[in-house]
Amino acid sequence: MEGFGWIMTIIIGGLAGWIAEKVMSADHGLITNIVLGILGAIILNAILVGLFGSTLGGFIGQLVVAAIGACLLIFGYRAVRGRR
Repeated sequence: MEGFGWIMTIIIGGLAGWIAEKVMSADHGLITNIVLGILGAIILNAILVGLFGSTLGGFIGQLVVAAIGACLLIFGYRAVRGRR
């Protein structure tokens, strides 16, 4: 999440992780939500830059990217470990 400070990155990560948790009907804690949101943002931003040469900017754009990335991480985890 280029251009955001650490505090804003944690806030976006927490919100994105919470959104992904609700969308995917998962049950995680606050720290897991933050980690999922931040990792989801990093992974999906890398994919978007690789495919299209850019990514969504601003707070809302990065929140959307992070939430979708976190959903992908939850989906991948379930695919590997089985559904809980």
